[in-house]
Amino acid sequence: MDLPRFLLAGLLAGTTAMSLPAATVKDREGAVRKDKAALENDARWIYGDFERGFAEAKRTGKPLLVVLRCVPCLACGGLDAEVLNEPALQPLLDRFVCVRVINANALDLARFQFDYDLSFSTLIFNGDGTLYGRYGSWAHQLDPEARETIGYRQALEGALAVHAGYPGNRDALAGKQGGDIPFRTPLEIPALAGKYQRDLAWGGEVLKSCVHCHQVGEAYRASVRDQGKPVPTNLIFPMPAATVVGLTLAPDHAAKVTAVAPDSPAAAAGFLAGDEITVFAGQPPISVADIAWALHRAPDAGSLKATVRRDGRDTALTLELPAGWRTRSDISRRVGTWSMRAMAFGGMVLTDLDDAARAQRGLPKEGLALLVKGIGQYNKHGLAKRSGFLKDDVIVGIDTWTARAGESEMIARLLQERKIGDTVNLTVLRGGERKILPLAMQ
Repeated sequence: MDLPRFLLAGLLAGTTAMSLPAATVKDREGAVRKDKAALENDARWIYGDFERGFAEAKRTGKPLLVVLRCVPCLACGGLDAEVLNEPALQPLLDRFVCVRVINANALDLARFQFDYDLSFSTLIFNGDGTLYGRYGSWAHQLDPEARETIGYRQALEGALAVHAGYPGNRDALAGKQGGDIPFRTPLEIPALAGKYQRDLAWGGEVLKSCVHCHQVGEAYRASVRDQGKPVPTNLIFPMPAATVVGLTLAPDHAAKVTAVAPDSPAAAAGFLAGDEITVFAGQPPISVADIAWALHRAPDAGSLKATVRRDGRDTALTLELPAGWRTRSDISRRVGTWSMRAMAFGGMVLTDLDDAARAQRGLPKEGLALLVKGIGQYNKHGLAKRSGFLKDDVIVGIDTWTARAGESEMIARLLQERKIGDTVNLTVLRGGERKILPLAMQ
């Protein structure tokens, strides 16, 4: 099978780095308590009480800004510090009612639908609950020292512009609102129910009482899988980056195109570098996270309408999404992927061998060749090790699947086509010898 260049590049890009669990501060418990001590009586920030924030937004007429922050995680630490302390940001923040939430226990999941794998996110609402937009940065997620706030400022200014036009622009915001949900709060999801309480245990082990945002996505997937149902693709590939359709967006703009991949859906639609996306799927984006949300809610195949500002004029474009477009997302760096690796591969971390490595091993370019880059040791993540798999094995067949595919795509296939308790046979190349090893799905 000949892959388009932009898809092949995406598959190869995932081979360059091994995904690791999210790095955390040394004293995680202390970090949470320090955050509360510093901010619970802060003049600007309402600490942990978003319902109070909605009430205050109604009273003042200001928009409501809710920061969701996983304090123990090092990721986004630089951005978080700047949002709290950067002098230039403070006058802008004064135009909002500001709420800081450090745990997901009591989140209203009808309102708070965002990229749960990020350790710093911001949602901006009207006091009546209407969502104006989302902010979340993978550039800051992958670089804890990144402190650039231009993109954040753009999102806040964009939200203020939306607020100024409300409620006249209510119809344009319809697509930004959360979709239907099976559970109202994280504590109703079976994987979390009975294990946590609504409030953090400040008088005890507070860290162990905290539901982290990434656990919400993990619990959603587990609830579907435990029912014996295929896991939906938008749960396996949540909040896709615009690169999956061939768009590279500037991190310091709301939605400015910096590059368009050749042979991609974006190229076919007519997007050009320099375009400023002003409408995407009927929605006015205030940040790249709004583009990701629109893609998250997009059909598995179909078209999305967009408007771009180009040379001072508005240009209408139509983005055609081919069948299977989501599966080209690279989810290897997402913390939520760890639980899916246990479900599908017994805790193995896999990476698609590049062409040079394939040539060294005498493997074809178009065939499956997933190197076991890492292997778990304990519990569900230790199943592959207990089943006889070793680091540096190369998987060249999974049941009858032998065509080239990345780890992300194969996780999706297994979570959609195999149930808990099913056994798959993996053909493994080890030291020039081929072995067939069975692996149970979890």
